[in-house]
Amino acid sequence: MGFSKDGEGGEGQSGLSLVSSTPVAANEGGTGEIADKATLAKLSQLRQEHRDLDEAIQALIASGPYDQLQLTRLKKRKLMLRDLITKLEDDMLPDIIA
Repeated sequence: MGFSKDGEGGEGQSGLSLVSSTPVAANEGGTGEIADKATLAKLSQLRQEHRDLDEAIQALIASGPYDQLQLTRLKKRKLMLRDLITKLEDDMLPDIIA
């Protein structure tokens, strides 16, 4: 969240209004909002899983001798999650044709 300059100044405030940093779906309709909420929930879940995998990888490395195959699998899963998160974030933003 952040602030943006408001041209009117509104109700004795400093001319700033609160702006959300959450992307808004291109179609502000009934199904667009539901899909947007579902996508945001999925993104939140994937980000949490990505953080959990990062912690698991760090714990595995810190534990001393570790199974290289297990470490490789965890890292591949983490990269796959990062790609999926990026794809979902890109899909939420409308295409701008210049």
